[in-house]
Amino acid sequence: MLNIDIEQAKNSFSALIEQTIEGNEIIITKQGQPVVKLIALMKKHKKKRLFGSAKGLIKMAADFDKTPEDFRDYI
Repeated sequence: MLNIDIEQAKNSFSALIEQTIEGNEIIITKQGQPVVKLIALMKKHKKKRLFGSAKGLIKMAADFDKTPEDFRDYI
C-alpha cells in the first residue's frame, strides 16, 4: 500500500491509476491524514493456465510411495 500526498497525486494521477490496475492500493493523504483510498475496479487479466506447462519440471523419487522403515509400526 502506497501513501502519497494529494499534491504529488495531482502530478502523477495516470501513473497511480496504472499502479492500482496492477493490484496496488494507494492512500492519498492531505496534511498527513488519509483522505482517499484508490483501488481498481478491474484488474489485469492473468494468463490462462495451460495444461501440461510444467511437464518435465517436477520429478518424483522412484520410491515415493514406499513406507519408511521407522513408520511401519504405525500401519
